[in-house]
Amino acid sequence: MNSHPDRADKLKPAVLPGIAQRLVTSGSRIVFVGASTGGTEAVKTFLQGIPADCPPIMVVQHMPGSFTASFAARLNTLCQPRVIEAQGGESLASGMVYVAPGHSHLRIKRGVSGYVTELLDTPPVNRHRPSVDVLFDSAAEIVGRNAIGVILTGMGKDGACGLLRMRTAGARTFGQDEASCVVYGMPREAAIIGAVEEVAALEALSRRVLSILGRAGS
Repeated sequence: MNSHPDRADKLKPAVLPGIAQRLVTSGSRIVFVGASTGGTEAVKTFLQGIPADCPPIMVVQHMPGSFTASFAARLNTLCQPRVIEAQGGESLASGMVYVAPGHSHLRIKRGVSGYVTELLDTPPVNRHRPSVDVLFDSAAEIVGRNAIGVILTGMGKDGACGLLRMRTAGARTFGQDEASCVVYGMPREAAIIGAVEEVAALEALSRRVLSILGRAGS
């Protein structure tokens, strides 16, 4: 046995106690968010506009592994939904936000009773691990037209092709506008290739997503 004595305390249950949490299954809406440079504040602003009874939200923020747990913990104190760093294997539930750990790709996959998180220790994509493209590709493949993709401020092009695959699969897709970006790289690249259905200022993105959801959750 090589288990750490404190490991049991650190493992997160599949579903955490919270407001109006319920497992989500095929046909449920799920929101996917990608960000890089300037993204810590952008993700915070976006999530602060989201109610506690939201559909599951999966987030990739380019960040070293030593910072993502504290980033998720900080968001959890500032936002209405419950925010955690994904450990892999969590059953997706409403009212929950799952942040990719800085050492692994984050994907969504089908589990026995619904959707679950999956972590991959595979090579970087677009020089990043976690990669927004990896998350968005899984959204296109697994969730399709029931997905909503949001690409926020960031340098480079990670997430652009994945967002295009999401849109092609029928998902609704949003990009942050240039004026509100710290670096208008990732949203710009996504817009150039036709991946972005609607461009909006950061402060308006959560309202636009909620309008798609009818403010009724998943």
